[in-house]
Amino acid sequence: MSEHPLKVYERLDPALLKLVKENGDFAFSGNALPKKFKYLMVMAIDAVHGAPQGVKANAVAAMQAGATKEEIMETLRILQYVSGAGVVYVTAHALENVF
Repeated sequence: MSEHPLKVYERLDPALLKLVKENGDFAFSGNALPKKFKYLMVMAIDAVHGAPQGVKANAVAAMQAGATKEEIMETLRILQYVSGAGVVYVTAHALENVF
């Protein structure tokens, strides 16, 4: 993804974009969970919501934060167990060029 998906809000509603960014900063603050786990959780939620671009972006971010391919795949196994085969198709499309 070459451009931030919310870039249009710079023009349409900068205050909304600022609020979303602040919420993200708040969500990722704290040190109880490693950042890679936070990205894996967001990746899983994006998969359930059918958002392959989010899955891909957060899988890459998780790896940049230290997650391994095996950790990502175990996350997807748990996700499939809880949410079903649909997420396997969403994540397959999303991760096609990541690994």
